[in-house]
This record gives sequence, structure tokens and C-alpha cells, in this order.
Amino acid sequence: MCGCEFQSVETVDLFTTTADRTKEFAYEITSYHEEDLNDTDLLITLDTAVRYQTMDGFGAAITGSTAYNLMRMTPEDRSAFLYETFSPDKMGFSYVRVSIGCSDFSLSEYTCCDKKGIEHFSLTAEETMYVIPILKEILRINPSLKVMGSPWTCPHWMKISDLKTKRVFRSWTGGHLNPLYYGDYATYFVKWIQAFEKEGVAIYAVTPQNEPLNRKNSASLFMGWQEQLAFVKTALGPKFKAAGLKTKIYVFDHNYDYDRMEDQQDYPLHLYADAEAASYIAGAAYHNYSGDKTELNRIHTAYPDKELVFTEASIGGWNDGHNLRIRLLEDMREIGLGTVNSHSKGVIVWNLMLDNGQGPNREGGCQNCYGAVDIDTMDYKTITRNSHYFVIAHLASVVKPGAVRIRSDGQLPVGVTASAFLNPNGSCAFVAMNEASTPHTFFVAEGERLIRCHLPARSVVSYRWNDKP
Repeated sequence: MCGCEFQSVETVDLFTTTADRTKEFAYEITSYHEEDLNDTDLLITLDTAVRYQTMDGFGAAITGSTAYNLMRMTPEDRSAFLYETFSPDKMGFSYVRVSIGCSDFSLSEYTCCDKKGIEHFSLTAEETMYVIPILKEILRINPSLKVMGSPWTCPHWMKISDLKTKRVFRSWTGGHLNPLYYGDYATYFVKWIQAFEKEGVAIYAVTPQNEPLNRKNSASLFMGWQEQLAFVKTALGPKFKAAGLKTKIYVFDHNYDYDRMEDQQDYPLHLYADAEAASYIAGAAYHNYSGDKTELNRIHTAYPDKELVFTEASIGGWNDGHNLRIRLLEDMREIGLGTVNSHSKGVIVWNLMLDNGQGPNREGGCQNCYGAVDIDTMDYKTITRNSHYFVIAHLASVVKPGAVRIRSDGQLPVGVTASAFLNPNGSCAFVAMNEASTPHTFFVAEGERLIRCHLPARSVVSYRWNDKP
């Protein structure tokens, strides 16, 4: 016997999803009697005094395509799906990302100021008829929802072909932001934030450019680190300050390996090294389309006072995105637990909902992406939940905004990855995945509390408890 004195938690809430779909976020309340630990039992000890990052939340993008599909549902069906997804008492999604202007999952190519002159700024039908109404409906369910905005392109009239010749560039795809319009473009951000706030949608954070090293998306803009440094330092930061905005600025917003561009390595570190620019920057955002999540740890080590957030990942035809046997565990390892255990404060996946034809989408953008869920166009009612939905749900359901990741000591079984958290209300959360083809059982100790964890083969299980001994 181990000789340790533990008191078993009377009840534990747990949610289980298996890769073979025999359980899809199955909810249980379990009760345990006092148990003696054998010397051979694996024990993981949580230390609530050792704390890492504070969590902002977990969620998915509300693109124009997502909002369009949601609006095609009956009000009753849409309300039920959004309640299940965003209610703090259900899945608890708490963070969404929207495009500032169009993305490759919009109903058309546009910005909010396509006529030359910043005085012509105005929201478009995609925002007023689709995205904002959906955000309002979500906010009625979860008033604490955080919203991040990211542009795919600036207006045409602000674009040039390159910084040397500064030739006029009239295309949705590629080009650079003309330095002459840094001030106007910063004002564009301010006006967009204020327009959403006027509609009752507060903007928690923005990134200056989605995928700034990607010239090829249907709507895109190249913005190397030197350009983003100048834009944030001389225009975006000062304009936010002058307008009294508290909206956070996260720089970069692209792949772990900086698209293998030699002159763009360490992208956010260059911005942090400039004290004036850094004063406006909360941290950096990352995607996982290339490179490795270990980059998050490297950036955190270099600037531990700056935040990290994971803002985009997709599933689709290229990675067998509908195959939960493959995607559930890989996505949980790389996107969910992998980024959180590497100091990310939030995790946002790409489209919350696409239809079963991978759309609507734009020519030149992703043509074979799947949503976190897919909806059948035959009835706009039948929903298939994919890996990204379960990944976010397993975190968001038990790890609440304001939770802090805490230390866990002990050797987990082979194939098991986990993370532990202390929620603002004093409850604890433990999220674990088992990649092994056999089940695993072990114990988690938190203070004098003892929790027996049983993970089925190839599964993800989330635990939450707040009983006091």
C-alpha cells in the first residue's frame, strides 16, 4: 500500500469521446468510495500553487460562410445548436474569430471601405445580415464571449505591388500595404471595432493581418515583419490609444515555421525588440499549417511576459478530416493539449460550420476544408460533428475563461497526454487523451482529494470536480 492519506471526491463530472464514435462527448457523473493505492498504481499529483498561463477561452471562427449556414437553419434548430455549443453549462465555447472584411470563406470579396477615402467606411451586408446577428445570438447565450478580428486584405486603394516601386496594385490576392496609408488603415481598424461595438459586439482582440506571409489566398496581403513593426508602431498602436480602445493586438498570426522564409524567422521577436512597438502588443498568434508547436515554447522563453494564442487550424480532404479515428487524437495532441501545454492562452479553430459541399467558399481559397461541424444542405438540420468540435468542447466544457493552468507531477501511462487547470470558481479540471489501443487507469491527487481516471482506448476524457474534503 502507498500509505498516503487521501479523501475521494464524492462526485466528478466527466465527458468522453472515443475515436470510434461509440461515445461522442458522453456525459457521466461518477461517485468514488475511498480507495487504497497500491504501490503499482500510477499517481499524478496536481499542484495548484504552481501556475502557468491564464486561459482566455476556446472556440471557432464565425466566418461569413459559417454565419450563412447558421442562418439557413430554422430559428429553433439554430438556437438549439448555438446553445449546446456556447452555453457555459454545455460545451462552453467562449472565443470566436471573425474576419475584418472578407476571408476565403465569405459570400463575396469585399472590404468595409472599397471606395477610396476612409470616410467611406461602412459595414457590409455580410456583417449586418449574417455575422453580427449570429454574434448577437451567441452573446445572449454567453455574454462573456470573446471576439477576435483579423483582416485578410486591406482595401484595394491602399495596396501597392511592392515597397520599392510602389506600383498601384488592384487585386484581392497579394500586394503590400502602402506606407502612405498606414494612418488610414489604422483608422479602418478603429472604425470597424467601433461599428461592431455600436451593434453590441465588443472586440476583445485583433491581429494586424491574417497569414501575413501568404500571398496566394483568395484575399491576402503580404506584410513582412518590418512592415508590421512600422504599421503597429506608427499607426495601429497610437490610433488605438488615441481612441481609448482596450482591444488587444496580437502580431504575426501565421505558421510556426514562418513559411520557411529565412528573412521572416523570429517574426514576433523583431516586433518585441522595439520597445515602442512592443508597448502596444499583447502577444503573438499562430497557425499550424507548417512547422511545429515547439515554436510556442521557444517564443515564450524569449519573452515570457508576452502572450500566445492559437488562432487557426483546418481539417479537410488533405488530412482525412472526416475520419475521427485519425483526427480526434492527432488534433487533440497538436491543437488542443499541445498548444495549451506550450503556453497558449486560447485555442481557436477555423470555420465553426460549413455545409456538406465544403462551402460556401471563394475561388482561390480552400476548396476542400471541412468545418468543426458540417451541415447537410438537404435539410440544413442534420449536423456531423468533426474532430475540431470535440477538441474544443473537451477543453471549453471544463476549463473556463480565467482558469489557470497548473502543474502536474508524476509519470502518465504511455500514450497519455494531459493538462490540469484551476478554474476561477475553485473547481479543478483535468483533460486527458489516450492514444493507446488499450485502456488506461490511473489516479489524480489534488490536495487531499483523489480522483480515479479511466481512459478508454483511443479516447479523450475531460474531468471537472469542485467538492471540498
